[in-house]
Amino acid sequence: MKYIEFGIGNKWLVRTEIEYEDGTEIEQPGIVKPIHFESVYMRCWIGKTCFIVDAKEGFKKMKKNRNEFKVIIGIVSRR
Repeated sequence: MKYIEFGIGNKWLVRTEIEYEDGTEIEQPGIVKPIHFESVYMRCWIGKTCFIVDAKEGFKKMKKNRNEFKVIIGIVSRR
C-alpha cells in the first residue's frame, strides 16, 4: 500500500510512505505517483493516543509507545 500524507508531525509536510508485502517500508518527501485511490483518512496523534477516522475502515483508537503530536490527512493508494 501507499500512504500519501499532508499535515504536521511527520518529517515532511507532504510525504509518501510505501509499505511492501514483506513488512518493509520507505518514506519519501512529496507525492509519489501513480495514485490508485483506495480511501481517505485523518489521523490525530496526541501523546500516546492515536485517533484515526478512515472512510473505508471507520474509527480506530490506538495506543502507541512514544509521545507524538501529529495532525494528518492522508490518501490510501494501491502501489
